[in-house]
Amino acid sequence: MTHNTPLSPRPLRHLSDVHRRVLTTAQLRSHGVAATEIAEQCRPGGPWQQLLPGVVLLHPGPPTSEERLHGALLFTAREPAPGVPAQPTPDSPHRPVYTDVMITGLAALTLHGFSATPPLLALDHVDVLVPRLRRLRSTSYVRVLRTPALPTPEQVTGLPVAPVPRALADAVADLTDAEAVRRLLTEAVRGGHCEPAAVVRELNQAKLLSRPHVVDAVDSLVAEGRAIAEDRLYRMVREYGLPDPVWNVDLRLPGGPHLGGLDAYWPEQGVAVELDTRAPRQGDRQDEDALWSEYTRKREHLERLGITVVHLTPRKLRDAMEQQAAVVRTALMAADDRDPAAYVVVLPR
Repeated sequence: MTHNTPLSPRPLRHLSDVHRRVLTTAQLRSHGVAATEIAEQCRPGGPWQQLLPGVVLLHPGPPTSEERLHGALLFTAREPAPGVPAQPTPDSPHRPVYTDVMITGLAALTLHGFSATPPLLALDHVDVLVPRLRRLRSTSYVRVLRTPALPTPEQVTGLPVAPVPRALADAVADLTDAEAVRRLLTEAVRGGHCEPAAVVRELNQAKLLSRPHVVDAVDSLVAEGRAIAEDRLYRMVREYGLPDPVWNVDLRLPGGPHLGGLDAYWPEQGVAVELDTRAPRQGDRQDEDALWSEYTRKREHLERLGITVVHLTPRKLRDAMEQQAAVVRTALMAADDRDPAAYVVVLPR
């Protein structure tokens, strides 16, 4: 074998194509390649190259975006035991386990299908989320982000990827361009990736709601989310043949106090629908609890007057519209078996 002859670790048939091209030095040694041979193949101008510390790319030339991502995960992943590389899982024999790490930030959003993020190869760095106590440093194109509690990753093209709300928070933490932040948050909601409340919660936990350009984007996000939820509610009524309600009204007792606003109301049946679009801004848990208490007080007051309140969330309307239509229809049909609701004044909101 000459010094220009590529060395193939053996055997690799159980690995997928990308995992034959990107391996850790521990994996190479487990396949019979000595450390001296690895160093020889990775010399300048050699057939292999060191992609990251302890991670080898088994071909010359620039890595692909897929190789960069797998390399980042191999570099940061916790091995099951010292010197033992992660093994494929029984249900996914061609994909190794990346323990306690996941792609986050702009790279994760691109993997989730965002159009407002750069292509993977255009990113200067790949953010990888790891537990807070891991002893890792950012290296080369890999930026290590620590967290006290890892979210549950989603599998995207065989890679562990942070859920959209967390990936957004990690991306926004790095952005100072107000328009770029607004585009990302808007696409998250408009594209159906997540609901505004989940995004606001993550931004708050990341302590980003003190930044004026983030707060402005959140205001637009909440308005966008509300408009989308209302449109889904209109669609639900139309597509599932529910009787037409009066839309966006305020209720008052005759000559009495304001009872609250409702998104839809059927006066004859005494049935109301209220969308829960809560998105607390400075969101400690106390703020969210206060908003929920306000919803609860209003609902209980209306129900004491004989008005049935159906509470819908944007997520339920998005993921289970038919079920929510059945809930509303059941409430309307049950009106004949209830005492008539108290007379209330219905005003446009």
